[in-house]
Amino acid sequence: MVVQFPDMRRSLIEALQALSDLEYQRRVWVERNYPQPGFYDDLTHNVKVLYDDTLVAEDPRAQIGVTLESEAEAAAIEGLTAVLDPLLDSSPTELEDAQVISRPEWSAVVRAAQAAVGIIR
Repeated sequence: MVVQFPDMRRSLIEALQALSDLEYQRRVWVERNYPQPGFYDDLTHNVKVLYDDTLVAEDPRAQIGVTLESEAEAAAIEGLTAVLDPLLDSSPTELEDAQVISRPEWSAVVRAAQAAVGIIR
């Protein structure tokens, strides 16, 4: 299926890739070792892509044909938000990325993002 907003889909895929890679998170989000000049990435940016920019986290099934291609992709996002939402809800907003990714619940977020990356390409 062709999606209505392919650029937003690319942003979604990039966010999922970032959320799926703990080593990347440590290197880029925590150590600020960016791959090139002018590059920036952090947890907040990727959460905003999911919740604000693409709206996939709010209602994945409504995004089929918009930024998602299928029910399987929507289900993968639902799997991610099932573990990400409670973590975000229980985390004080002033936590640094290093503190968030060190929480025991974060490993479930990484696994769910890895599963989503395997489906959403």
